[in-house]
Amino acid sequence: MTNPNTRRFAESLRDAALEPFSGVAARIAHVATAETRHERKLCKTLEDAIRASGLKDGMTISFHHGFREGDKTINLVVAKLAEMGFRDLTLAPSSLLSCNFPLIEHIRSGVIRRIYTSGMRGKLADAISHGLMDTPVHIHSHGGRVHLMDRGELKIDVAFLGVSTADAFGNANAVSGLSRCGSLGYAMVDAARAAKVVLLAETLVPYPNAPASIRQDQVDLVVQVDQIGDPTKISVGAVRMTSNPRELLISRFAADVVEHSGYFEEGFSLQTGSGASATAVTRFLEHRMVRKGIKASFALGGITGSIVELHQKGLIGKLYDTQSFDAQAAESLRVNPGHYEISTHTYANPTSKGAYSDWVDVVILSALEIDLDFNVNVITGSDGVMRGASGGHSDVAAGANLPIVVAPLIRSRIPTVVEHVTTVVTPGETIGVLVTDHGIAVNPKRPELAQRLKDAGLPVFAIEELYQRSLSLTGAPQPIEFLDKIVGVIRYRDGSVVDVVRQVAG
Repeated sequence: MTNPNTRRFAESLRDAALEPFSGVAARIAHVATAETRHERKLCKTLEDAIRASGLKDGMTISFHHGFREGDKTINLVVAKLAEMGFRDLTLAPSSLLSCNFPLIEHIRSGVIRRIYTSGMRGKLADAISHGLMDTPVHIHSHGGRVHLMDRGELKIDVAFLGVSTADAFGNANAVSGLSRCGSLGYAMVDAARAAKVVLLAETLVPYPNAPASIRQDQVDLVVQVDQIGDPTKISVGAVRMTSNPRELLISRFAADVVEHSGYFEEGFSLQTGSGASATAVTRFLEHRMVRKGIKASFALGGITGSIVELHQKGLIGKLYDTQSFDAQAAESLRVNPGHYEISTHTYANPTSKGAYSDWVDVVILSALEIDLDFNVNVITGSDGVMRGASGGHSDVAAGANLPIVVAPLIRSRIPTVVEHVTTVVTPGETIGVLVTDHGIAVNPKRPELAQRLKDAGLPVFAIEELYQRSLSLTGAPQPIEFLDKIVGVIRYRDGSVVDVVRQVAG
């Protein structure tokens, strides 16, 4: 139907680009039938979804790593892209793990040309450290990744996001269905910023699916796949729980530091990062909290079963979860009204209007190396090979009142405390305390904290003393041989370059 009045009005205003009404489906075709309205996003196959996304050679694709070593989505999608003949893509996952070693083949063949990620491990990291790629990998923090997106450097053309359940319109989560990773804190960022969003859903459920971690208004396409990930492999490697006596000793020392730091008061907040000693600290905090009669206001970041247990016992008020580190945390997020899912933007983006990381009192962080200036390396191992992740390390270290680094003094006969770290990831000016199995060192910028710990009878040393202790046990390590080629660029959370990684010789 065309209304003569609207036609004459439009003709009188030709310069205004107004058009007369000519039918409900004339310009919005999908409203014509219920089928086109309700199922227009559904694709029969992954290949159909890729074609419908408009992906072209040279574009940027992204993924989340909520399943950690159990991830099946990245390898599946990139293998399909290789089969379809795509080239020169930029890969921008929130992180890469050992399970992503099949990407080596796709880098060699030219499917993947550039990578942005918070870290990498295993055979893939080893190959890149030895010069696999022509262009260096950009290593960013979790908050820094969002910052790079917001300032326009990292533009995601197509985000491929694995979810355990979704409806036909794209309302999705990972707390229902079979393969559940819990929080989709990484994916929420990509869903909000990517030009196109493709959901790989393990199970399609009736509309509307709730809760919707990823919303229908953010999603372009939905395709069902057999499996997005193995949740049994989330809590392995960097986030495993420990029974190692040395790691437990470090954890107990760290809990002592927290107790006597001056921050261990009613309503304090905390985060325990990945790493066996870091995650075990919660075991030793519980009885101290009960004895003192205090409760934490909230816990932040990667949430573990240990943190969930303290919450269930009433010792932590709220949990703000950007990544669920085990099945217990994922289940808590599903059923617990005091357990909240947050994006990495809300968690730690330094240029957001407000990040939770700025409100943390105490954070427990791991390290591969720490030097005499308290600079921390969480990327390169003692052989110079990339084998870790920036993660939220520099983000929460910058925001927390008391960042505590936990590490053994010696790891595999190699000193952890060194004169200069191989790779700076977190600047020493943001670190408060180092806790090792041989003693505790406090940043000289925190003399009042050092005095509190000494008054409590804790084994406090200058970091130079711990360094000399490590040398007396191991001797001076041989320097790593590097070539001139840069294989990694370490980006601080504000986007600046804090260090580079050079190709390992040999």
